[in-house]
Amino acid sequence: MRKYILLIILALFASVFNVYADEESIMYTEKAVILEVENSKDVNFENNGQDIQYVKLKIMSGKYKNKVMDTINNLSGNPAYDIKVKENDKVVVVIEEESDGYINAYISEYLRQDYILYLSIMFILFILVVGKQKGIKSVITLTITLFAVLKILLPLILKGFNPILTTICVSIGITGITLFIISGINTKSISAIIGTTGGVLTSGLLAYYVGSKIKLTGLNSEEAIMLSTIGDSINLDFKSLLFAGIIMGALGAVMDVGMSIASSIEEIHKANPSLSKKELFASGMNVGRDIMGTMTNTLILAYTGSSIPLLLLFMYHEPSIVKILNLDIIATEVVRSLSGSIGLIIAIPLTALVSSMLIKNKKE
Repeated sequence: MRKYILLIILALFASVFNVYADEESIMYTEKAVILEVENSKDVNFENNGQDIQYVKLKIMSGKYKNKVMDTINNLSGNPAYDIKVKENDKVVVVIEEESDGYINAYISEYLRQDYILYLSIMFILFILVVGKQKGIKSVITLTITLFAVLKILLPLILKGFNPILTTICVSIGITGITLFIISGINTKSISAIIGTTGGVLTSGLLAYYVGSKIKLTGLNSEEAIMLSTIGDSINLDFKSLLFAGIIMGALGAVMDVGMSIASSIEEIHKANPSLSKKELFASGMNVGRDIMGTMTNTLILAYTGSSIPLLLLFMYHEPSIVKILNLDIIATEVVRSLSGSIGLIIAIPLTALVSSMLIKNKKE
């Protein structure tokens, strides 16, 4: 069973290298290792020459495996874009076959997949060792979640389906499957699903309403702007994409809260079956209040952590608070974090109420 699960996860994380072609050339994306590097300057370039590297590399995969090739690696001086290599570095190269038989190789990126794969395997092993049977279920649900996002959610959005409705449906499906696999089909899982769904819907609707009122564009990131350049081939609503992202981003934290509340109430009921619905609800709310303080911080800190460069930029230039709060990118992150936190808070009383009612009704 464990070997089967590991194979599934490894298959999901394995890199797929594409071959693509046009009328004049065929291109392959392959792995390579750097054998030799000679640093120099291009004397024909303005501003006293551009740094370049004369590189000898060995192809490690595909049609040209074990072939040694020479290439020139141009450097712009900007560390955000330069791929400065040294001997024994592993890189991704694009091999171009010209129609006349000539072959070129270009360094396109550092090879990062190996260590990402090692970290992924370590993550799965820790889940299996610490969680045991629950860990196996966690790996299964993680696989299902990745499949749902990569093979259902994203393809449907690209085909033109409404991003908000699609994300809501996929989120509910992920929540139900995850909680039923982890805890079985029982009142605890049903309560957590209802609480999670209510919290996520609240978060999404609130973000949609406020975002529409303050005219958020959804084009607050480089990725969204790049995606807008292919708008002729696919029809994308970037505002809906933004709100769909808010729903999906809040799902994990809200699901965690819903399951924690439902599980706590069930354990309290097992310890003292004589407690009334009102007393069980009050106990669930007490647990929820403790969770609320840390989980809201978790959401806000997660969104803040991803925006540290932007915050440092603002602190350096010291613009007015009015200008900062009214920027699209800042307003988007504020709406994202606050609406997600409100959805999380709503999930607490909703889960506590449903759980206390279902447990007592089941007993009766």
